[in-house]
Amino acid sequence: MTGLGAVTLLPDPPQRTARLDRGIWRRAYNAAMPGVEQYLRPEVIRQVSRLDLRAKFIVEGFLAGLHASPFHGFSVEFSEHRNYVPGDDLKYLDWNVYAKTGKYYIKKFEAETNMTGYLVMDLSESMGWTYRQEMTKFEYGICLAAALGYLMIRQQDPVGLVTFDTEIRAALPPHSKRTQLGSILAVLSNLQPTGRTEVARALTQLAALVRGKSLIMLFSDLLTDIDPLLQGLHLLRHRGHEVILFHILDEAEVRFPFEGLIEFEDVESDDRLTIDARGIRSDYLQALEDHCRRIREEAARIHTDYVGMDTSVSFDKALLEYLIQRQRRF
Repeated sequence: MTGLGAVTLLPDPPQRTARLDRGIWRRAYNAAMPGVEQYLRPEVIRQVSRLDLRAKFIVEGFLAGLHASPFHGFSVEFSEHRNYVPGDDLKYLDWNVYAKTGKYYIKKFEAETNMTGYLVMDLSESMGWTYRQEMTKFEYGICLAAALGYLMIRQQDPVGLVTFDTEIRAALPPHSKRTQLGSILAVLSNLQPTGRTEVARALTQLAALVRGKSLIMLFSDLLTDIDPLLQGLHLLRHRGHEVILFHILDEAEVRFPFEGLIEFEDVESDDRLTIDARGIRSDYLQALEDHCRRIREEAARIHTDYVGMDTSVSFDKALLEYLIQRQRRF
């Protein structure tokens, strides 16, 4: 076209689309989930022996639900494009996407789309406990971390791994190359929950270790003193990091299905206590609710995402939280 100088006309360019809040994403995704949710259940994933296949199974099942949602295409276009707005340089307009969707998208630069993440795994012995589920809290967390690592590499996001008990025990620097996933899975596959934990100390060490603003994803049962934990979270947020707390509890810890006289053992100290389960049930559940509520509320005050889950629920909740966090950032 000639005679228009630097002006190029587009047919009715759309206005910038407002970002959808997490509630809308979750409702839309949940509406599409019944057909694939069965493949994201822990009891199904437990039957797959190899961790790499578990990770792929979880992510591909999750994406199948995402593709079936009203926001079909979100997972594919998410890391590579953003909505066109008037004034954008038209040479970056992606006409292939327009042909498929009828919408204008601008191809993002790699610097715009990459989000560095750290998978931070609690190695405390309490994570290795379960009462009647197919997976311990630790196994559940390992599967979540593996799936998120798989998803981040799929999105071409650099991802690293940190393990800790009373201090940081291992750290893999973040990379986005495909071989990084193999390195992460090799470490995760050989981890064992042993001994005590000091989450606050580990988070302080992590804040000193991580360079550049990153997304910190913590997998823990958070059975620890809350005040030191919050101090560690404050430090990470002060350094500019985004944080997601994946609070993993066993189904029996959440529901307390015990009856009669029961001997309980502290797995990190070997202390034993015999109690009337029915008599203490209401007090226990109230104490647990207070513990979780305080962590959740204090986390919200410092803009840290809290995702509570137990080992009976499907794995897609964590993956959706990661994508929501990623959308918020970009």
